Amino acid sequence: MTGSLLAMPSTEHEVPLAMVRNQPALVPTILRTVFGLDMPGDDHGATITSESFADLRPAELRCDATVLLDDPKKPSHGTIVESQLRYDEEKTFSWPAYTALLRHRHRCPVTLLVFCPTLAVARACARPIDMGHPEWVLRPLTIHPGMLPAITEPAEARRFPELAVYTASAYADGPDADAVLASVAAAIDVPATDEKTKETAELYHDYLVSQLSESARKLLEEIVQTAGYEWQSDFAKSHIAKGEAKSVLLVLEARGIAVPNELREHVTSCTDSDQLERWVKRAAVIDRAEHLLD
Repeated sequence: MTGSLLAMPSTEHEVPLAMVRNQPALVPTILRTVFGLDMPGDDHGATITSESFADLRPAELRCDATVLLDDPKKPSHGTIVESQLRYDEEKTFSWPAYTALLRHRHRCPVTLLVFCPTLAVARACARPIDMGHPEWVLRPLTIHPGMLPAITEPAEARRFPELAVYTASAYADGPDADAVLASVAAAIDVPATDEKTKETAELYHDYLVSQLSESARKLLEEIVQTAGYEWQSDFAKSHIAKGEAKSVLLVLEARGIAVPNELREHVTSCTDSDQLERWVKRAAVIDRAEHLLD
């Protein structure tokens, strides 16, 4: 994961694309599972390629991502990958261009896959694009988390963490919530062997938490703390502690209690979950912030 990606403003827009860049096999898996397409070759042969189309002048066209199957130099299939948080009519002009240019460049069949956050956005973005020529209509293939099956086995989630993280929000409030959240917790709790792995895990964790409802977030914390699962990576432990520390400060602030900077730093630097839990309870009854540590 590059620093430029992490610096981009919209995590909700960028994380599905980061998943594709980290695991290109996500694309043929979705096309096969959701849309029933007979994708050629082996998913392990999926590769990320250039996302820039300079064939059109004067402006350069740049799609979000492209995935090629089999040999990148002579692919058997290409996919334009886009991430849309809302319907944008301008895309009805750029998406056909992306598709045609990738087909022209690599001389292979091309599909258009659009990641959407909700069913409503997916339906809007799936509207057929009439090119004007008889029978030439581009029908975008749109995907939202609920279109993929729930992942309820930790082993499967570890094997394909991108799929587990992407789909979790669709099932985190349903009958399989416990199994789904336990599985996705296992998927993102991977020991950070290098800086890229650490940044990827942090990005996935933040995206997951941002997509879950409040009740699902609480359930995730309960599963981690009480259901026999223990975070293994230092990153996950520190991230959970960070959330608990934030809760302590939010309770105090909600009650109108000013928190000195020294005390704030003391709370946020604590990594002891038991201690933080005690502080949350004390924050609800004390009259002065200084009494938190009594």
